[in-house]
Amino acid sequence: LPPSARGWRHFPGCVEAGHRKRVVKRHLNSRAIIGLSPLSSQVGHGELSEYELKRLETIRQNQAFLSSINLFQVLLALFSIFQGTNRFRTGMRLTEDRVAKVTKNRIYCAAFHPCSSSLLMAAGDTSGKLGLWKLGAEWGEDGVLLFEPHSRAVACMAFSRAHPTQLLSLSFDGSLRCMDVEKAVFEDVYDIDDGLKTFDFMSHDCSTLVVGNTFGEVAIVDRRTPGNSHESLHSLDPKTLRCVNVHPLQRQYFVVAESKYVVLLIFIELKDFFIFFKIRLSFVVVSVCFDLCLKVGEHLRQQIHDMHTGRWLTKLSAVWDPKREDCFVVGSMLRPRRVQVFHENGQLKHTFMEQENFRTVLSVTAFHPTRNALLGGNSSGRLHVFSD
Repeated sequence: LPPSARGWRHFPGCVEAGHRKRVVKRHLNSRAIIGLSPLSSQVGHGELSEYELKRLETIRQNQAFLSSINLFQVLLALFSIFQGTNRFRTGMRLTEDRVAKVTKNRIYCAAFHPCSSSLLMAAGDTSGKLGLWKLGAEWGEDGVLLFEPHSRAVACMAFSRAHPTQLLSLSFDGSLRCMDVEKAVFEDVYDIDDGLKTFDFMSHDCSTLVVGNTFGEVAIVDRRTPGNSHESLHSLDPKTLRCVNVHPLQRQYFVVAESKYVVLLIFIELKDFFIFFKIRLSFVVVSVCFDLCLKVGEHLRQQIHDMHTGRWLTKLSAVWDPKREDCFVVGSMLRPRRVQVFHENGQLKHTFMEQENFRTVLSVTAFHPTRNALLGGNSSGRLHVFSD
């Protein structure tokens, strides 16, 4: 579809490289900032062409949209108690206005912003583009902004819990970047030649990250350290690491999905050393495998679930509900199309099905951290939101 289709709003200078000019600035901590040459730096508006004046107006509109989100209200929401989480809520519905084309290509990852006053979502696709969608925004047709911070697929993304204006995205092109959602600029956090695969926050203030790559290595990255390199690098498996996931409370523990196994690692930071221990799993995890099984629980009980998405669909992924400790969501290959929620004991708790507005496989799913909402992304770049 052309950029104007479906009410898209492009961040100026992020997609059409032929008409945009990028600059690289440096912070005092030497991290790169990727943005645009500010039009306000020109001598005067009288020297700007008609095209540049239109760009200036678009930038102003973008800033108005981003500042209207009120991102700092999320700090209260993050520490509020979500009532009624002892039972799974089944009143969430998918309506026509809760479906939007957020990226141009197949969605590879997606995330909810933790804000509870409005639903703001981010999605990354296979070509390196990143879309922001605010549900119900009076912005074009669908309230979507589109960026291009990477040159290859966006493999993983997450909003910072400590700094809700920050969205971190990781790509197969070897870059891990942090977007300031209000300023619409991207900061270089970590870079290798290529092959980054996954990351998670290791500290409660989200300043320390564990990053996995396709060469079987995990890197510890401290964002407070100048530059965009790692503090330490550790080789775990000669093959690809599928994902890393940090324990939500005891953040010295994290699990790594290797080519054949799920391994629990204990991270210990000494004065001049970083030490890892591999031990037997001792808490509940869920793993998605290609042997038609979900494996769940301390002893990895098997639950039959078709994982064969084929070449053109994003692989299914299981994601825990952050509002409770015992349920996770995963897409499905079954017809009619559906998204399923399972208990940690393998019991099916709920199935989301909407015949009228839900006709594709939602490979990428995520629960909102505080609100009663679920998103699903498909291979045509569309996000679907189930909400009450």
